[in-house]
Amino acid sequence: MNYFVALAAILFVYMSLWFVVSLIKKRNDVADVAWGLGFVVLAWAAVFISAGSSMQGILVVLLVTIWGVRLAWHIAARHKGKGEDYRYRVWRETWGAWFYPRSYLQVYMLQGALLFLVALPIVVIIGATVAPNLFTAVGVGVWLLGFAFEVIGDRQLKQFIKNSADKGKLMTSGLWRYTRHPNYFGEVTLWWGIWLVALSVPYGWATIVGPLTITFLILKVSGVPLLEKKMAEHPDFAEYKRTTSVFIPWFKTK
Repeated sequence: MNYFVALAAILFVYMSLWFVVSLIKKRNDVADVAWGLGFVVLAWAAVFISAGSSMQGILVVLLVTIWGVRLAWHIAARHKGKGEDYRYRVWRETWGAWFYPRSYLQVYMLQGALLFLVALPIVVIIGATVAPNLFTAVGVGVWLLGFAFEVIGDRQLKQFIKNSADKGKLMTSGLWRYTRHPNYFGEVTLWWGIWLVALSVPYGWATIVGPLTITFLILKVSGVPLLEKKMAEHPDFAEYKRTTSVFIPWFKTK
């Protein structure tokens, strides 16, 4: 139990420090950068607190580090030279005198709690001493599929936005031809991959709350719904929505 309490305490301090960063930067969207790096911090903290880990645990730490650093770098680059993300800007305008306490609790503390839930498979794997097995191989394979979708989807969208010839158009090519949200599909998939790895350790099955949490958040809360609402403003979205799968990649319908 002390293992989990210590990790929760570290995460509390970590998110509190990012709140301070947000005050200095005067922008709450730094929380998006904190998200990916938070998993990296938590994973390595778990290694040190558990006084080492199995080969399987180290493998998962490396996967999480690659994913978390890549995501944080991608988001930081996307924010560079721009104003605060519109989602956080709306809260800044509507929360009034309660902006700072609500930011701390509803952005940073809530995100920290959700991050801890999603990361449960990671900390359970690291805390165990089980050798890699079939679940490990299958889980890593699923993780690689998800990571590829997220990275390629982000890269294709970035190139599309940079191309002046595509200005005013809707992204419908590449992976975006088969799903309206390839990057979100990738993120959800890679977390299910981590959970499959967790099935190889004692009580790993119980950490299913992790992938279920990220799946719910992306499909029902902060991912797909918000982006779909924004995309709906584009005149070509209705046709794109009719012919293209919302999440799971599939061939276009006629």
